[in-house]
Amino acid sequence: MKSKSFKDSIVVGFALFAMFFGAGNLIFPPFLGNAVGDQFFPALIGFLITGVGLPLLGILACARIDGSFEKMAAPVGKIFALVATSILILAIGPLIAIPRTASTTYELGISTLFPMATSGITTIIFFAICLFFVLKPTSIVDAIGKFLTPILLVVLISIVIKGIFVPIGEIVPVSYDDVFVSAFKEGYQTMDAIAAVIFGSIIISSVRSKGYTDRKDASKVIMMAGLVAIVGLAIIYGGLMYLGAQTSSLEQVTFTRSQLVMYIVKEVFGPLGTVFLSISATVACLTTAIALLSASAKFYTDLFKGRIPYAVNAVILTIISALMATNDVDSIVALAGPVLDLIYPVVIVLITLTLASAYVKSNHVIRWTVYVTLFISFMTTITSMFNLSMLHQVLAYLPLQSSGFGWLIPAILTFIIVSVLTKSNK
Repeated sequence: MKSKSFKDSIVVGFALFAMFFGAGNLIFPPFLGNAVGDQFFPALIGFLITGVGLPLLGILACARIDGSFEKMAAPVGKIFALVATSILILAIGPLIAIPRTASTTYELGISTLFPMATSGITTIIFFAICLFFVLKPTSIVDAIGKFLTPILLVVLISIVIKGIFVPIGEIVPVSYDDVFVSAFKEGYQTMDAIAAVIFGSIIISSVRSKGYTDRKDASKVIMMAGLVAIVGLAIIYGGLMYLGAQTSSLEQVTFTRSQLVMYIVKEVFGPLGTVFLSISATVACLTTAIALLSASAKFYTDLFKGRIPYAVNAVILTIISALMATNDVDSIVALAGPVLDLIYPVVIVLITLTLASAYVKSNHVIRWTVYVTLFISFMTTITSMFNLSMLHQVLAYLPLQSSGFGWLIPAILTFIIVSVLTKSNK
């Protein structure tokens, strides 16, 4: 049995790794490494907490309740759970993640292989292919993705190994404030924690289908699988960030996120390496976009109980994604920032309360803690977006507000106070 559980943990671990690691994610660690230079280590810790650790906790939280985010948010209220889940689906779907795959495809793949190609034409072709496969599901895309994703992984590991032993530049001291906090928030951009709580039930079902009907046995396999995924992601993210730090001496050169990745690959492996990376990253982005479009269309079809057909939802979401993809990668990342700053604290709190359910006396505790967190993160986000000086001065009195965690202490205090005032009502 131990041998079987070990093998199953490895298989599920690689599935988790594939779910979390998308071609769009590889643009973030090098750019962060380039910005922080010799402060690489604290930046790596901050990035891995939200980019790797939080997704694992999200999967474990889903395993604990045998469901996904909508069930996790249900104690707050039915309407809240529905609205919050819809927002998360939009975030990992047509508003942020899917458009980013299209823009990354152009900047990292098509423009490198075909310099004469335009972003507009690329976007139209990209989403035409996506819609074709979303409307007519086939195993071809999955087969191609399963073949090329390992190639992408081998290319990246080879780049990291060679970059470590043959550095492309000197890591220099860089003046960068709040490294840990900035890296922590940069980890939001991977959106892996959101993916974990939305699609966590898929992993749980996969584990159950292997014969682990007992919740404790299933949790052990998921935990071991999570460790496999964490190690893999930490190696890739850490290695790419380290290579990015090796470009910190290039003060006179300004890179976009995609340009920096291509620069590193070219320096390490030459033109052939960029070709391999471009092809594998393009197909990986395509398969990710198809999967996300299909899942988003299915969600809204179920939400409206079939009154809006799956095909209509797929077309609408594809059009929205294509319009959003007219922005370049860095613009999409900038647009995503306020949205993720708003929703991530709520996701973090719900994951934590789900895992610590033994200490939660009633749904009132969850409801108040989540709403206080949401209120503060909302006020912080609009203050930052619209530069509201008076509100900024008021929020400045919150502990840790200057570090971007003004919601944390109020959430903890709310949990304690409401727990004391509430009778147990499991």
